[in-house]
Amino acid sequence: MKLFREALIILGIYLLGELLSSLLHLPIPGNILGMVILFILLLANVIKVESISTVTNFLLDHLAFFFIPAGVGLMTSIGIIKSTWWQLLVVCLSTTIIVIGTTGVIVQVISRKKKQK
Repeated sequence: MKLFREALIILGIYLLGELLSSLLHLPIPGNILGMVILFILLLANVIKVESISTVTNFLLDHLAFFFIPAGVGLMTSIGIIKSTWWQLLVVCLSTTIIVIGTTGVIVQVISRKKKQK
């Protein structure tokens, strides 16, 4: 029963995000809005991590399965990928470098703030 309740909490927050996105005509997808809502609820201690930990651990353990549809989609678009592979490579490498650099800067800022306290 606990597993069912945890899944309902996550599903309910996801549906709330979808509902808000469609009712308010936001340019943000509902699933992203749902993650933001879940994050805020966790920060505000409205939802305890323990109350969704079983389902979230299961989803994280089986995360690789969620990439199968994307991989199949890439295989069906192989013609487009063959003609623009170098552009895709440049974009992937540059965004990876930007993300790694930004993450490093944020970690340094947070570390300095923790040392000051």
